Amino acid sequence: MDKQMNPESKPKLSSLSVFFPCYNDEGTIGSTVLKSFDILREVASDYEVIVIDDGSKDNSLRILEELKKHYKELKVIKHAKNMGYGAALRDGFLNATKDFIFYTDGDGQYDVYELADLISRMTEGVDVVNGYKIKRSDPMHRKIIGRLYHNVMKILFNIKIRDVDCDFRLFRRNIFDKVHLESNDGGICVELVKKCQDANLKFVEVPVHHYYRMSGSSQFFRVSRIYRSLKSVMRLRLTLMKNGRER
Repeated sequence: MDKQMNPESKPKLSSLSVFFPCYNDEGTIGSTVLKSFDILREVASDYEVIVIDDGSKDNSLRILEELKKHYKELKVIKHAKNMGYGAALRDGFLNATKDFIFYTDGDGQYDVYELADLISRMTEGVDVVNGYKIKRSDPMHRKIIGRLYHNVMKILFNIKIRDVDCDFRLFRRNIFDKVHLESNDGGICVELVKKCQDANLKFVEVPVHHYYRMSGSSQFFRVSRIYRSLKSVMRLRLTLMKNGRER
């Protein structure tokens, strides 16, 4: 998974916030944070790393608190209970203070070093650089559910990007002056992309690698979570339709 870095070949951003939602990711969150500091030294002049611990019941928070002792740029936001993926992302966007914001999951299924590929495409006039999975490294049933989910969301919301649930994204921070998020669950990814599209923001897409999950388990691929996410996106669709009629 790790890549050899060539510092001279990497473009740099003026300032960058990187954040990770974390829920029971004790096996990966420590190494993910350390890798993020490794790459940030090469691609940003000013940076911070934020982890939103969404009520983890394992040792994730203990690991993060230990890392905080050694990295002054690390912020840890603690949810007393599990509030949902959307709530974790919203807290990350809310607490990011730099000119650009990147987020990915804390479960190690994406390679943080590939952030450099996104930064190279964040040129003048681009608002969002969105990753898309070259190949999904999940069990077959998750691949099928993921593809069905994307296709249904594409039809319901006219999603134009290739991979609505690839959580490997780089944004200009100022877009959140006009894009306001409300979802607390996994439906936030559809809400985020849809509202960015409706705001006529410019997307660029970049292929990224996706790896098998080495520890823990996905929270999204549970019947209860999928059901709540589907309810959330249907509420979103009704809200957007209502707002469209009121304009």
